Amino acid sequence: MRIVSLLPSATEIAFALGLGHEVEAVTDGCDYPAAAAEKPVVSRSKLDVGEEASAADVDGFVREAVKDGEPLYALDAELIQRIQPDLILTQDLCRVCAVPTGDVEDALDVLGCHADVLSLDPHTVDDVLSDVVRVGEHTGRAAEALRLVEGLRGRIDAVEGRARSLDAVSTFPLEWLDPPFNGGHWVPDLIVRSGGRPVLCTPGEPSRPLRWADVASAAPEVVVFMPCGYDLATAAKEAEGLAEVADLVQTPAWRDGRVWAVD
Repeated sequence: MRIVSLLPSATEIAFALGLGHEVEAVTDGCDYPAAAAEKPVVSRSKLDVGEEASAADVDGFVREAVKDGEPLYALDAELIQRIQPDLILTQDLCRVCAVPTGDVEDALDVLGCHADVLSLDPHTVDDVLSDVVRVGEHTGRAAEALRLVEGLRGRIDAVEGRARSLDAVSTFPLEWLDPPFNGGHWVPDLIVRSGGRPVLCTPGEPSRPLRWADVASAAPEVVVFMPCGYDLATAAKEAEGLAEVADLVQTPAWRDGRVWAVD
C-alpha cells in the first residue's frame, strides 16, 4: 500500500503500526519518528511571516488568508501524481493546522487520482484512540492497532489512577498568545484525565479566542502554554512575552510559578 500523510499525528500513527515503509510522503511538519523526516515532503505551510514574527503577526496572516479563501498549505501535485497513493491521511478539524479533506479531494479530482481519503477528526482522547483503530482497519493492521490502543489505554489508566488521590487543580490551556486562545477538543480531556480541572474550556469543544480579562477572572492555579505548531524551544521563547500580560501576571498560576511551556 502506498500511503501519503498530510498530518503529523497520522504519520506517527502509521509508523507506530509498522507502516513506515509504506508511507511514501509526508508534510514539512512530520518530524517524529526521525525516519518520517527522511520522507519526501508533499505538503508545505504557506505561512511566510519570518522567524521574528509575533503571535499577532501570525494570527493576522492566517485571518487574511482564510478571509480571502486562500489555502494555507501547498500540495505538491506532481509528487502525488508520481506516487499514485492508495490512501491519503488528512483531517477536517482545523484548516489552519493541516490540509483539509475538501482541498485534498479537489486536488485528486484534477489529477485523476483515485486514492481513498481517510480524515482523522478527533474531539476527545477516546476519539484519538478510535482513529488509531480506523487507520489500522484501513491498512490491514487492525490487530496491531488494537494492541497499540490497549497499551495506550493502560498508560492512561495508570495516570488516572494516580491522579485520583490528588486535589484537582484549576488548569488553563493557552493555545495562542495574541489573541489568547484556549486549548480545545481533546486538550481539556487530557487535563481531566490527569487530575486537573479545566477552566475556560470544555472537553470535546473547539478552541476559541478569549480576552485576557477572562483569564484573570478564572484565576487558574496552573497555565499550560501550548502554542499551536510550536516545538518546546519555540514555545519557551514565545512564553517570554507572557510576563507583559498584566491580567495573567495577577493569576495564582503566575504568582506560584506554575506556568509551563510545552511542545
